[in-house]
Amino acid sequence: MRRLLRPGRPDGKAGGTGDRAAAIRRRLLLAALLPLAGCAGDPGPGFAPPGVPAAFRAAAAAEAAPALPADGAWWQVFGDPVLDDLVARATSHNLGLKQAEARLAQARALQRAAAARLWPTLGLTAEASRRDGTLTNAAATTGPLYVLGTTLGYELDLFDRLGREGDAAALDAAERERLRAAAHLLLQAEVARSYFLLQALDAEAGLLRGAVESQRRSARLTEGLMRAGLVSELATTRLRAEAEALAAEALALGQRREEAEQALSLLVGEPATGFRLATAPAPATPPSIPSGIPGTVLLRRPDVAAAHHAWRAGELRAAVAADAWLPTLTLNALGGFAAASFPAVFAASAASSGLGALLGLPVLDGGRYRANLAGARAGRDIAAAAYGQQVLLALKEVEEHLAALRWLAAQDATLARAGQAARRTRDLVAANRARGLASQLEVLDAERVALREERQALRIRAARFVATVGLVRALGGGWGA
Repeated sequence: MRRLLRPGRPDGKAGGTGDRAAAIRRRLLLAALLPLAGCAGDPGPGFAPPGVPAAFRAAAAAEAAPALPADGAWWQVFGDPVLDDLVARATSHNLGLKQAEARLAQARALQRAAAARLWPTLGLTAEASRRDGTLTNAAATTGPLYVLGTTLGYELDLFDRLGREGDAAALDAAERERLRAAAHLLLQAEVARSYFLLQALDAEAGLLRGAVESQRRSARLTEGLMRAGLVSELATTRLRAEAEALAAEALALGQRREEAEQALSLLVGEPATGFRLATAPAPATPPSIPSGIPGTVLLRRPDVAAAHHAWRAGELRAAVAADAWLPTLTLNALGGFAAASFPAVFAASAASSGLGALLGLPVLDGGRYRANLAGARAGRDIAAAAYGQQVLLALKEVEEHLAALRWLAAQDATLARAGQAARRTRDLVAANRARGLASQLEVLDAERVALREERQALRIRAARFVATVGLVRALGGGWGA
């Protein structure tokens, strides 16, 4: 079973009686005025958005997954207070979020401006001029004229053009709101991802520091044996070289950790100079992901919803552009005073008023109508294609992270067995060395293999955390229905 995401009203509800009446009125007026218009152009091919699957592929494990917080704080499922604090600080201080908030405020202001066009306008006028000829309500035919008055104007929305422009502006505001939510989700995911990578770097650096101390201690013991003539210089030199090589790798990890810490400071919105994060504990096992995640969770992805709103707004603007050849009717009311001298303006005899109606119908515009219509339809098609692309991208990201979690879980289990075997081999070789049955070089090789397996296991575990964060973001902030 596949569901299609199709446009509707800006509020997501079905059209009511008022909408049907407006549509009927518009069709009747279009039919009456159709002979006055030229060819409005083809409406363009329909767009069928990509469907979403009933369920995604199975995750790495079919165990019962932990429930996510109801308030959308999905990162709390990891149970790390340091991560909770970082996300809270980023939400409060990140400058990218402040930009998204400002863009939303701008879109809402434009929405209010578009809605205001449905209301009458009232203005005050004051004029002083010199004219020749007959002056209305003036004592002389030539000379100065002073006018004080009030104007009232109202454009009748005969064909729902202003209403649809207001709906399009409302969709723009809804798009900005979803983009703000997408910025929030992306920031939360980036903070969690950076924190887990930093955790992995700290854990790996701790392993290396322990290995360096062990190698240097072995090198010092071997140097004493070398001076006593019990071992060769080759064994001592190799131990010293191995210890210094591991120390160099630990320094490289320190540099990477500092870079990760600086990147995290930018996400949190704090100066890198004063930002410090204590050594984080080694990551544990990430939470289990349920199997059979419904495809409908993509409907809540903020970037998908934003693209959907943009497509619907494009359709409305294309319809407005197609109806631009229809006439406009504006009602005007005037009231005020006009006199040949300024003091006489305030006399009761200088009062004047008027009421009029202005009907406008474009006839020749040099091709402006066709160009605007083509541009609006192209914008609609761009938004439709962008929406379809966003749905496909969301599907790809979800399946990609689910596949990564499956493979990483299998690698983690394999590396756990390999690490256990490597540690057992290291212990056996060390015991043989104590009985004189193995050389120091064999001990060194066993320790190197055990260290390699432990480091690889740490990296795979960190990758599982990062993939879990990526999946939560790809699902729009959680895996629940």
